Amino acid sequence: MPFPLVLFIAGFLAGRQQGWTIERAAAFAVMVAAFILWAIAHVQLGDAFTVRPEARRLVTGGLYARFRSPIYLFGGVGIAAFFVVIGRPLFLLLFLVLIPAQILRTRREAKVLEGRFGDEYREYVRHVWI
Repeated sequence: MPFPLVLFIAGFLAGRQQGWTIERAAAFAVMVAAFILWAIAHVQLGDAFTVRPEARRLVTGGLYARFRSPIYLFGGVGIAAFFVVIGRPLFLLLFLVLIPAQILRTRREAKVLEGRFGDEYREYVRHVWI
């Protein structure tokens, strides 16, 4: 079962058990939207997705036309919203570790992509938001 689906079910059950406040319902909506965008980013990345930095091909369409790392962005937003849905906003402190780790990872990926695609990658970076 895909990880976002597990979080969706756990979040929904937590909301039902703890009661749907406005904050919890809004966080649930953000969580669902973030994980849908996360899944779309995975599909758009296709066979270029790897666990370790590789440069199979440069993906610049779809969500990647606006964001260099939509999988990290929407995954992080989805997890943060999940913490609010389950009533554990203090878990957001985990992002003090997660965000620097993701920044290091994206920098390593950028070096690999720039090394393989050179000017094409540098031009792409100039036109994307994050």
